Amino acid sequence: MSKPKIGVVGYGTIGQRLADGAAPQGDMELVGVVDVAPTLALRALHESGMFYKLYLVDPARKPEFDEIGIPVSGTFEELLEQIDVALDATPAGIGAKNKELYKKHGVKAIFQGGEKSEVADVFFHGYANYEKGIGQNFLKLTSCNTTGLIRAVDAIDREVGVEKIAITIIRRVADPGDTHRGLVDMLKVDPVPNHQAVDLMMIMPHVDATGFLVHTPITHGHIISIVATPRKTISKGTLLDIFRAHPRIRVVRIADGFNSNTALFKYARDLGNKRGDMYEIAVWEECIGFSGKDILFAINIPQEAVTIPETVDGVRACLSMQTDRLEAVGLTNQYLGLESGR
Repeated sequence: MSKPKIGVVGYGTIGQRLADGAAPQGDMELVGVVDVAPTLALRALHESGMFYKLYLVDPARKPEFDEIGIPVSGTFEELLEQIDVALDATPAGIGAKNKELYKKHGVKAIFQGGEKSEVADVFFHGYANYEKGIGQNFLKLTSCNTTGLIRAVDAIDREVGVEKIAITIIRRVADPGDTHRGLVDMLKVDPVPNHQAVDLMMIMPHVDATGFLVHTPITHGHIISIVATPRKTISKGTLLDIFRAHPRIRVVRIADGFNSNTALFKYARDLGNKRGDMYEIAVWEECIGFSGKDILFAINIPQEAVTIPETVDGVRACLSMQTDRLEAVGLTNQYLGLESGR
């Protein structure tokens, strides 16, 4: 039986990482990537060995690629004729337009968090609602913050139940390399509830959630403070055991030097992770506290890579490759080298 075939549409910040996350999956095949112009990302791909085939949205622009020697394998629609699932990482609003092409070619698609929810059949998270994505044609991922937030809350919920949460998000204002936006010497706030709290309730409707968000003038990582009311009292030791058992959660200690978002980014680079990426969220051991039975803890969200494992989970779900949630996420973790106990 041939492996399911995957294409990545949009080779930008997330698309590069989707390609790198899909390529090592031993039970699926990455056919190629799609983009519109010879961006720096594509120039770097070319210079580093062109290990992904490139397809163009507009074939009339092929001479621009020829001029700098970037090989082109065909057009966007020619790629769609070869694949089963498109991982759409295009800018917000473009995915909805691409959906018509996906339907025309009978291709399933998984959209990232920037698209509006109505683009998809299911708002998807690999751990929290995998079953709802099985066999569906169009899935939409939660945003980076919501993805990491749900990982942590879902882990607690499955062990002792969660009644409600209140969150405060301290988020980066722009991606590294962005020159078209940013804040200087300012902390900008959004209205309550923020979309991450609302989105969590769409995935986990039994949890009452609200939240507050602050934009900060940095480019790497977000930190989320969470106050969760569990349905059963839980100790700090048990909570740490829950987090350590989760392959996509890394428990870290300030005492060991993990005292900031940048310390985690540097650690990922020192590990040799490409681009300094980390798929896991981090929980600070010293930042866990209690007010009565309410739990207070903080997590770090590596915004550029955190949604990649859940996107691959989405491929498994929509193609019904695995119908068991833990089997599916376990295979994704295995191919990405994610292990519990870190």
